[in-house]
Amino acid sequence: MARCDDSEPEVIEQHPEEDTEDKPAPVSPSDPEGPSGSQSSHRLLAYSDALISIIATVMILPVAHTPVESYEVLSLQVLLSTKIGVYLMTFLIVSMAWAAHSRLFQVVVRIDDYLALFNLVCMMLITFLPYTFSLMAAFPEHVLGILLFCGCVMVIGLVQTVMVLYAFSRPHLLHPQLQDRPDLSHYQHHILRVILRVPLMCLLASVTAAVCFQLSYVLLAIVIFLPYISAARCGSGAGSWAGGGVPEELLLYSFLPHEPLSKERLEAFSDGVYAIVATLLILDICEDNVPDPSLVSQRFNGSLVLALRSYGPEYLAYFGSFATVGLLWFVHHSLFLHVTKVTRLMGLLNTFSLAFVGGLPLAYQLTHEFPTHSQNELEAIQISCIIIFFAGLFQLCIWVVALHHQQECLLPRVRYGGSEHLLMLAKLSLYPCVALGTFLLTCVLSQFSAPIFHLMELTVPLAFLLLRLLLRLLLALLRLLLLQLPSSEEGSTLLYTAVDS
Repeated sequence: MARCDDSEPEVIEQHPEEDTEDKPAPVSPSDPEGPSGSQSSHRLLAYSDALISIIATVMILPVAHTPVESYEVLSLQVLLSTKIGVYLMTFLIVSMAWAAHSRLFQVVVRIDDYLALFNLVCMMLITFLPYTFSLMAAFPEHVLGILLFCGCVMVIGLVQTVMVLYAFSRPHLLHPQLQDRPDLSHYQHHILRVILRVPLMCLLASVTAAVCFQLSYVLLAIVIFLPYISAARCGSGAGSWAGGGVPEELLLYSFLPHEPLSKERLEAFSDGVYAIVATLLILDICEDNVPDPSLVSQRFNGSLVLALRSYGPEYLAYFGSFATVGLLWFVHHSLFLHVTKVTRLMGLLNTFSLAFVGGLPLAYQLTHEFPTHSQNELEAIQISCIIIFFAGLFQLCIWVVALHHQQECLLPRVRYGGSEHLLMLAKLSLYPCVALGTFLLTCVLSQFSAPIFHLMELTVPLAFLLLRLLLRLLLALLRLLLLQLPSSEEGSTLLYTAVDS
């Protein structure tokens, strides 16, 4: 009996050691390999972001390449208004699909072969959405376009439902802070309810299209803005999660304006849009501005320099447009360099800004297409000013929203009273102010609209280079002015502190 008593403790002591050896170590989402053949999702997400940003941006090409002959019959604004509206709605639809994809993969942080294949199906259908929406715009009274669009959205929702069910059946694919939660099934059911709302609304819209196609368009508009409409009634499924001890980074599918989004994915998607827009600008140069060798020899006596001189306005428009795209990216980069948390509302404003950035190839195409001093040239330049104005304005709105929650969303140096606060405000305000000023000048001095616009495009980069110096000079002048007023000592002290910082 003594031997048995001595041996039993030895067996008991060995079991915990064996359990700890067999228990897999926690796996980071970025690790290339994990349990049960799981993989890091970083490359899949990068591929998805690149694909969606490309398909969202290239939809501007049909608008930019509208035949010039049509402008002789209709006003430029009348001809392009419908096409620009179609482009903006298409960009918004694809961006909403990207936002849903981003939200899903904030919960599912690792993948396996099956999830990768399911994701490819989603990408195929998302890239097909712009075509279906173009059919709806070209044939608004035909039911086929509505049915194709609704069918794609319903299949996307069903595939995402399968992905959620599959991932929750394998908790090692989920976010580490969700894997061991006792109420995991409740979170799964809440996500499924949110995802399935869109397919059900599209099913209702497709059935309604056979009776009243106008009502089906109203339902589709509700589908597009459903996540933001639902923000007013977010207490049903997400309320228990908002107050149930879930970490803030996991308050997903809540429809709250401050619901977190992945900053890395938003930056990747935005960088993709800016890069594609900059690339589209050079395509027209390569296609339309390379003279035919026989034409050079006949008209210009073999002088390539004389032949290229006729393309001067195109080159000027290209460099000005590229500088605009590059500097808008620079402002976007400077802003998100100081952002610590991205919310749903900030993501929506970023989508609006990117939609207008995607319209810059249209601005480039229009500004050199028409005879000088013509009405169409004036309208083209004013449309370009509007595009640049709203692209910069929505960037400024992102910063205003971040300032509203500055303790959570911004680094200290760009908050109120921070050392970089005024400089960031100047960076974000420069393009909206300059674009608005250029638009007003072209209304007054219409004969000089083209020189004014190109001067704006080429001088703004210089303003960015000298912005910090110009801001210091302006604050110094204000400080000297306020020092002349005895009653403004407190205000002048604040300005003096801002100049020194």
